[in-house]
Amino acid sequence: MIIIQKAQPEHAAGIAKVCTVANWNTYKDIRSKAYIIKVVEEFYKEERIVKEIQQTDKAWGGWFVAIDEEFVVGAAGGGMTAEKEAELYVLYLDPNRRNEGIGTQLLQSITELQRKWGAIRQWVSVAKGNQKGIPFYEARGFQFQSEQPDDGSLADESYRSLRYMRLIEPIR
Repeated sequence: MIIIQKAQPEHAAGIAKVCTVANWNTYKDIRSKAYIIKVVEEFYKEERIVKEIQQTDKAWGGWFVAIDEEFVVGAAGGGMTAEKEAELYVLYLDPNRRNEGIGTQLLQSITELQRKWGAIRQWVSVAKGNQKGIPFYEARGFQFQSEQPDDGSLADESYRSLRYMRLIEPIR
C-alpha cells in the first residue's frame, strides 16, 4: 500500500535516488548527458534535500513522498509564487512504478497544501518533448500556456520548456 506523506530527513536518500533515476529515464533521449548530470548535481544531492525537508515555507512547501513499505517510490514538491499562484516544481517516480496512480496522489497532496494557502492557479514547467510528463499533466487538467527557454540549458544548448496551468479551487 502506498502512503503519501511530508518527507522526513530519513527519506532524503530515497528522494535523491528516485529523482536521479527518473531524470536519467525521462531525459536520456531529449537532453544531453551534461545537462542531466548538471541538474542531478544541483538539485538531487542528499545534503540539499535534507535542508529542503527541514526548511519549508510558502515559497517551498517541502517534499512529499510516496512510500511503499519503507521505500521511497515517488517524490514531489511545490510552493507559492504569488498570493494566488502556485507552482509544482518537481514530481518524479521510480520508472518501474509509473501508471499506478502514485503521481496523481503526490500531485493531489501538493495541490491540497497550495489550496489551503489560497492558490487558484497551479503552474508547472515541462521539458519540450517529455512524453512522460506532458500527457500526465494534460490528463489532470493542465492546459498549455506558453513555450520558453529552459533555465537549465548549457551555453551551447537551446532546450525549451512548456508552461502549463490549471485552475484550482481554494479552501475557504
